[in-house]
Amino acid sequence: MSRNGHPSVQPDPPGSTAMVLGAGVLPAGYWFDLHEHPQHQIAWAARGVIAVEVGDNRWVLPPTRALWIPGGIAHRTGSAEGAEMRGIYVDPDRCPVAFTAPTIIRVTRLLHELFDHLGAPGTSADRRERAESVVFDLVEPVDVIPIGAHTPTDPRARQVADALTTDPADPRTLTEFATAVATSPRTLARLFRADTGISFGQWRTQIRLTASLPLLAAGLPIARIAGRVGYATPSAYVAAFRRAVGVSPGKYFTG
Repeated sequence: MSRNGHPSVQPDPPGSTAMVLGAGVLPAGYWFDLHEHPQHQIAWAARGVIAVEVGDNRWVLPPTRALWIPGGIAHRTGSAEGAEMRGIYVDPDRCPVAFTAPTIIRVTRLLHELFDHLGAPGTSADRRERAESVVFDLVEPVDVIPIGAHTPTDPRARQVADALTTDPADPRTLTEFATAVATSPRTLARLFRADTGISFGQWRTQIRLTASLPLLAAGLPIARIAGRVGYATPSAYVAAFRRAVGVSPGKYFTG
C-alpha cells in the first residue's frame, strides 16, 4: 500500500520467502478503486473493521477474520469507520493453499502474532520461511453464509435501492416508494424481482443485515444496531438475522 493510500503493485517476495506484507491506515469512508494483484492476497485489519467487495459480494472483516483473495481477482477494499489494514501478498508459485475463490479465514491469536512477526523489520529470510510455513498450516476457512443483494438496474428500482442503501432504516413502504418514483407498487415489485431475483421485502432485509455487519463487528450492542438498521426491537433484528443466515448475530463472527 503506497503512502498516498492507493494500492501499489507488490514486488515478488525476496529469496525463498513467499510473502510480502504491506500496512497502512484506512481513513473512515475510504475505498480503494477496483484493482487486482498477480499474487494472492490476505486482506486483514489488525484494528478496526474493513470490507472487501468482489462483484456483487461483500465481506465484512473484524480482526478475527481475513479474506483470502486469489491472484487476478478484481476487488475493492474500504472501511466505514477507519482501520489499520494489512495486506499480505503471497506468491502463487510458493503457496500450498489452493483456494480458487475468495474465502474467509479465521485469524486466531497465533496467526495474528505471526502476521506481526512477518511484518517486523529485520526478520531474516530463514526465520521468515519458518513462520510462513506455520501460517500456511494455520489457514482455516470459515463457512459463512454471504449476506447481500444485487443492485437493481432499472432507474426506478435503482432510485429506491440507493435510498435504502443510504438509510436502511427508511420506514417507507413499497407503495410509498412507488409513489416517490412515479410508478405503481406492482411494477416496482416486479422490477425488484426481475433485477435482483428476490422480492422487495427480501432485498430490503438483506440490505439491512448488510448494514448491520460493520456495527456488529465493531462490538455495538444489539439494541443499538437494531434501531440503526430499521428494526423496531432487538428481537426482530435477531429473528431476521437468524432466518437469513442460520445463526444469531452474536455467533456470526465467533462461530
